[in-house]
Amino acid sequence: MEQYTRRIAKIEAVLDRWLPEAPGPAWAEQVFPGLSDRIPADLLKALCSPGRDLLNRGGKRWRPLLQTLVCESAGGGEAALLLTPLTEFCHNASLIHDDIEDSSDERRGKPAVHLLHGIDASINSGCFLYFLPLACIEEWEKNVSEQRSGEEAAAIEKNRIFSLWGEHMRRLHLGQAMDIAWHRDFESLPSLDEYYTMCSLKTGCLARLASLLGAAAAEAVQPRQNRAARIDTRLLGKAAEDLGVGFQILDDVKNLTEGIPGKKRGDDVVEGKKSLPVLLYLHRRPDKRDFAGRCFSAARKGGAEVPEIMELISAMECEGVLEEGQRKGLSLIEGSKKLFEKAFAEYALSGVEYHDDFLRLLLGLPDLLS
Repeated sequence: MEQYTRRIAKIEAVLDRWLPEAPGPAWAEQVFPGLSDRIPADLLKALCSPGRDLLNRGGKRWRPLLQTLVCESAGGGEAALLLTPLTEFCHNASLIHDDIEDSSDERRGKPAVHLLHGIDASINSGCFLYFLPLACIEEWEKNVSEQRSGEEAAAIEKNRIFSLWGEHMRRLHLGQAMDIAWHRDFESLPSLDEYYTMCSLKTGCLARLASLLGAAAAEAVQPRQNRAARIDTRLLGKAAEDLGVGFQILDDVKNLTEGIPGKKRGDDVVEGKKSLPVLLYLHRRPDKRDFAGRCFSAARKGGAEVPEIMELISAMECEGVLEEGQRKGLSLIEGSKKLFEKAFAEYALSGVEYHDDFLRLLLGLPDLLS
């Protein structure tokens, strides 16, 4: 546990530096070059406050932790640390926007950010959180240039990081579009394959980005003679994606059973979310679609306290779909660990030794968070 908490403390320090409580002139000059003397301090604070509010509420930080552990396992040391805002800030941005789109009341034990800071400021601050971490890449490029003794090589690596970020931001928003389309229209019933695709895009996407950023950062600081040896990004990305989807499924099951800390039990039903247990239930019992529709409608109108939510949860429990969803989530997580092992084993075959100690920490991460 100490090895994880030590890394998380370093991650928190990077996040705090790039999204400070009180943004000052030095921060403004890094983020808005040439404008720092023209931006009032209160305006900077207003821009950052909604995102900073959510960041202060905590979170597992498992995506940036995954990112740093992949990098360390691949021999890159702490080369990925400066890039951790690319995953954590984007994750928090998606939560702010998700709560607005779902009309959620609560997040991490407090009122949703948009209820405290206003919808307009929260949308803008959420968008800012997507783009703010790109400033980190400039600083990271300078470090790579010093380690690799070459600006040209560092510029190539920077473009690779930008490309990874762009690809995964597009994936993330496509997944969100699928989710929005389904929860606004209860008559639409996606297939299980469509659900897994949506989940891999909306949730697994940032885990995938984290793992690929970790690998890219490690490669960027490797000696030139190792440049031909690359981790199989298909295996690595799939491992991280499955890990993210597995955690999402377990969270969805927990929402319907004991409840997620900081959220109300069954509020996924209030938001009209077609989680895996709901889909398993409706595909198994198509005759219950009217019943489920009535429960969702009552929850949307009356909130998390209406009895119909417990009626639906009880029906799903009797059908065994909550237990089935739990098994599926755990299976994905276990499978992801095997894929991580395989990815690094093949990396070793390509001529570069990976670090066993760091890989063990990487493989232990799912057990720590479950």
